This record gives sequence, C-alpha cells and structure tokens, in this order.
Amino acid sequence: MTEGGSSPRERIERGETMLTPDEVTAMVQLHGLGWGSKRIAAHLGCARNTVKRYVAAGGWTPQRRGERQRRLAGLEGWLSERFRRHRGNCDVVRQDLAREHEVTVSLRTLERAMAPLRQAFQAEARATLRFETAPGRQLQIDFGEMRVAVAGEPAKVQLFVATLGYSRRPYVRVFRHQRQSAWFDGLEGAFRHFNGVPQDVLLDNPKALVEHHDAQTREVRFNPRLLAFARHWGFRPRACAPYRARTKGKDESGVKYVKRNAIAGHRFDSLAALEAHVVWWMREVADIRVHGTTGEPPYDRFERAEAAALQPLNGRPPFGAVRELVRRVQGDCAIELDTNSYSVPWRLVGEMVQVQVAEGRIRVSHAGQEIAVHAVSAGRRQRIVDAAHLHGVAGTARPAPEVPVAEASPSLLRPLAEYEQLAGGGW
Repeated sequence: MTEGGSSPRERIERGETMLTPDEVTAMVQLHGLGWGSKRIAAHLGCARNTVKRYVAAGGWTPQRRGERQRRLAGLEGWLSERFRRHRGNCDVVRQDLAREHEVTVSLRTLERAMAPLRQAFQAEARATLRFETAPGRQLQIDFGEMRVAVAGEPAKVQLFVATLGYSRRPYVRVFRHQRQSAWFDGLEGAFRHFNGVPQDVLLDNPKALVEHHDAQTREVRFNPRLLAFARHWGFRPRACAPYRARTKGKDESGVKYVKRNAIAGHRFDSLAALEAHVVWWMREVADIRVHGTTGEPPYDRFERAEAAALQPLNGRPPFGAVRELVRRVQGDCAIELDTNSYSVPWRLVGEMVQVQVAEGRIRVSHAGQEIAVHAVSAGRRQRIVDAAHLHGVAGTARPAPEVPVAEASPSLLRPLAEYEQLAGGGW
C-alpha cells in the first residue's frame, strides 16, 4: 500500500497519467541503478509521483476503464431518451438509473457520459424553424409586465399583446392584472379591433387558461371556461410546447417591441392617458411601419390578404353576456335556472345537460344535440313547460289526434224501395 491507502495498481486504474512500456522499463532500470525518483522524473520529463507509482508497481501496467464507466455500457439508448425526457437534468437521470437498472454512479461520471448529448440538446433548443402562417389562420397572444411612470409614481402594468400571424398586425391593451377575465377581455378587444376571428389562437401555458400540459406527451388540458369562450367565438385554442416559448416567436418579439417602442421612456398623467397613448401608437406607428420580416406595413398586408380571411363577427355578443352552465334534469322533467324551471324531454330525467343563456333564450343540449329552447322568464319561481316534452308521461293529458271523417258519396245513397225490392218485399 502507498500513501492514501490505495495500491499502486488501484491508483493507476483510476485513470492517472500513463507512460509507454519502454519508458516505464527505462524508469525501472534507472531505479535499479540507484537513481532517485526526482532525478528519473527530470530525465524522463514526467511527474515525480508518476515515477514512484510505476516503480512501486514493478513495471508497466495497461490502463483499464473504471468500473463505473463500464456499468453504463449498453445503456446508451436509454440514457439518451431519459436525458431528453428530463431536459438535460443528469441528477434526475441518475435517480432513474438507480431505480430502474440498479446502477449507481456518481453525478460527475454521468455528466461526463452525457456531455455529447448535452451539446446536441442545447443546439436543438437554440434552433428556431421559421414558418409562415396562412392569412386568417393564427393569432398569437401573450402578456408582458412593465413598470411605467403614471401620475409621477411607478406603476406595474400588464400589457396584453395579440399579433396576427400573417400580417403581423398587433393589438395592445393595458391591464392591471393577468387574471382570466383580462385574457378574455383582451381577446375580445382584438377580435373587435381586427373585425374578425382567426381559426387558431396560440398561447403560452398561463395557469388562468391551461390546467395541465405534459412536456413529453404534449397532452393538454385547457380550462373549461376557455373552451366555452373558444366555442362562443369559434376558434381553436393551441398551447405552445412547455419551455419552448420560441414557438410563439412573433408575439414574443411583439411584446418586446411594445415595451421598447410604445412605452419605454414615457410618462403619463393617468392610466387613461396611457391607454389612449397605446391606441394612438397602434394606429400611427405599429400599423404603418415597415415590418422587418415581411417588408410591408402590417396594416397594408392585413387589408390586402388577411381581413377577408378572418371569420366575421356576425354581431356576436361579448362572452360575458353568454352563460354556459351544466344542470341535472330533475324528476319533474325540468332544469332549474335562476329560481325558474324549464322543461326538457322526460326521457332525460337524471341526466346532465348543457345550458346556454344568450340573447334572451335558453338553449339546452345533451350529447351535442339541442333538445329544448325556451325564452328567458322575467319572473321568479315560474314553471315554463313545453307540452311536447311530457308526451308519454303517466298522468299527462295528450291531445287525441283528430281523424278526418270522409263524407259519404252521393252515388252510395239509394232509396229504401230499391233495397226492399231486392230483399223480396217490405219489413
């Protein structure tokens, strides 16, 4: 044993500097002639400790790979998959390795083995594939937080920015929060500003709109109220891949542009003055400047190709004026809403139905089909019944069908004397 409690062979096997067999042979021979380790090291151009180790080992010994590195052999494919799954977190990969393969290695060992994968992973994350969306296809939305001087005091405001994918025409609105209502108000403001609705709305993964998004399986669970909002306006919500906000690059750049061009360096007397400034800036600056990517002013590109491609608003009321509810059909063949009850077909007793209240009408649906429509009652504790919903229920009167009775044809009416003659006389 040598210093530190390890044998010379063990210290050599841990990957320390090796010399050629001829050099080691000369080293041993010089030692046999009485040369000291310092003199041998100076003569051969190596470290003194290296001389001591080889002399103690008695000659040249081939270097072997460490036991830990050999234990990763055959797991290259699995390690690559787990490295990507955990987004380069070697410590989590190491935990999976011990749990699933019963292989325990140090974090440093695993990091060295993963070094080539890390370089490729980082290059992939930096790479951005630019693609152009068709007119009217996509609207990208996001919020950006910023401190603005309002009435002489720093105020934190939230800037809602919506950017059309084809024309790059933006819409900006100022809020004091990022709650769900702000997202909906911002989107409705954008639809009115563009006078139309795109097919898709691409968003990041805010908690107010997205309940769950798995980074590996890409399974997305949107907030139910967002889905109702999307149905009301007729668009499809799309969520960016988690941690890949660059897939929403048009709007990411738009938020920076608004902060640096519309807001930075300005002071405002009030929040209303800030909002008015944003409206002016959209009209006089953002819409008419030549865009760096398209080479056209966004407004010109919008008018030429995108305005007609958007879905028309068709006088749809704001989402806040529409209520989406779920109700269970009660035993009296009706649903309750605002203290009133409205009938539905009796066969749905006990079932859950969807209820939409809009423009003074109540529409009830089940399994995607509309089953009842009623006018909203202005009173309270009223019972509104469509008699057709109760047909077949015991105890309900069903109008008897009217069967038309045909009048006898005159040709069939004969005098009784003719029948008497045929029968052989009178009764």
